[in-house]
Amino acid sequence: MTALFSPFVQRGVTLRNRIVVSPMCQYSCTGGFATDWHLVHLGSRAVGGAAVVLAEATAVEARGRISPHDLGLWRDEQVEPLARVTKFIREHGAVPGVQLAHAGRKASTARPWEGGRPVPAAQGGWPVVAPSALPFAPGHPVPAALDAGDLTGIVQAFAAAAKRALAAGFELVEIHAAHGYLLHQFLSPLSNQRTDRYGGAFENRIRLLLEVTDAVRAVWPERLPLWVRVSATDWAEGGGWDLPQTLALARILKARGVDLLDCSSGGTLPHARIPWGPGFQVPFAEAVRREAGLATGAVGFITEPAQAEKVIAAGQADVVLLAREFLRDPYWPMHAARALGATINWPLQYQRAKD
Repeated sequence: MTALFSPFVQRGVTLRNRIVVSPMCQYSCTGGFATDWHLVHLGSRAVGGAAVVLAEATAVEARGRISPHDLGLWRDEQVEPLARVTKFIREHGAVPGVQLAHAGRKASTARPWEGGRPVPAAQGGWPVVAPSALPFAPGHPVPAALDAGDLTGIVQAFAAAAKRALAAGFELVEIHAAHGYLLHQFLSPLSNQRTDRYGGAFENRIRLLLEVTDAVRAVWPERLPLWVRVSATDWAEGGGWDLPQTLALARILKARGVDLLDCSSGGTLPHARIPWGPGFQVPFAEAVRREAGLATGAVGFITEPAQAEKVIAAGQADVVLLAREFLRDPYWPMHAARALGATINWPLQYQRAKD
């Protein structure tokens, strides 16, 4: 048994291996409702052997969508189409998970293949919100700074979405606090210039994420794991969110019932200088695992079976999350098992192609 294909237990859930489908926006919804695209897209990755299939960033309120075509869980009616997806994922041996998110000042934009620019109100766009009235980039709208009542509502929206996620059959929730979206906007002093109890000092900038975490953990069953995705650094010279703050946050999140920190990076600055390359974010996962004693996920340019095996075998992370590689190959775990000499179960319908 290779390290990559060893099981991993999180609370009452056992992952059949250490391979996770990273949440990837598909921009294929109308009104936040999942479609047949989601059934096929997510379901095929479960058939392909992944341990966890994480659904894309799923908005907890309509104004929290990145685009008008994002997935949502802000209405009860959005549960039923997702329940069909989670049932299929479970039937094929994977754990269905969902990433709950709010885009904040990066909301109301066009789909990537439509240019990704802000959507004007005349074309269905909406006003955006943020910790402070600072636009994400030139040409983006100035967001409205959220007041205390707004923040209470957002915390409640995350908790309500978690309840709907449970009703839809998800067995893992990940809170999205990375990539320059709302919760990350509060963490980073580059986007958070508030002077109240949600801004300034580290303990104030993490406050909203902690309130969301506590609210979600309170409604999410003890038997089911809760993950948080963070950007471990803003890649900003001379300031911003960074690894030492991530380590401090990780220790606090662990004490509040978070089971794994999914370690990504960047997103606050539109033109950050990021040293892209194979496994470039793995050191963040390794540092959190070592220094904070919290399970971690490594993500970012993990493409080769031997590379993924090394990450797990060396104790750099507990799981690896693949994104683009799963877009290229839904059956990556099957091919990885063959490359590493591991034995895994193939769907009966595919057995004749196994050998």
